[in-house]
Amino acid sequence: MISRFFFELRYLLGRPPWDSGIAPPELQAFLAEHPPGRAIDLGCGTGTNLIAMAERGWEATGIDFSAAAVRRARRRARRAGLHIRVLRADVTRWGDGESPFDLALDIGCFHSLPSRAREIYTDNAARLLRPGGTLLLYSWLTPNGDGYPGATETEIETRFAGAFTVHVVGRGTDRGGRASSGWFALTRLG
Repeated sequence: MISRFFFELRYLLGRPPWDSGIAPPELQAFLAEHPPGRAIDLGCGTGTNLIAMAERGWEATGIDFSAAAVRRARRRARRAGLHIRVLRADVTRWGDGESPFDLALDIGCFHSLPSRAREIYTDNAARLLRPGGTLLLYSWLTPNGDGYPGATETEIETRFAGAFTVHVVGRGTDRGGRASSGWFALTRLG
């Protein structure tokens, strides 16, 4: 498992490689095609995607367990003049009374969790989203479940089965083209 210390240190040392400062096209397309509602960014980092959602009229909430990332996200929201709620919390231990959301966004959070935490995460995601709500999930893909962080496409489909329908939105590469990745749109059944 990647430790909290790893993430905290990466934020304290400057801009981590995953913090591009640009909302991904998959999120931008979703926001353009759907009316504003309530959104949550699971593992929000410094708030880039929260700002993109709030600028489009979404009521945005972000959670991250890195204190440094949360401070930066709050500061960025204030500078942008946007009301965004950013909380320091663990995605496997948070969420009571915070539903329903219309959209949950996860860019690299799920694939960084160990197996038992992924189980809890999927239960929380189902509880946080209203029926018909969408979870946009980005993950590094590993061919046989080996390699970490990452997940297999089958694992994603299996873990979320029962509470979600899973659609592959796109595939690509990450880590400088060394690893495959995937975007998934999961619709909450209800």
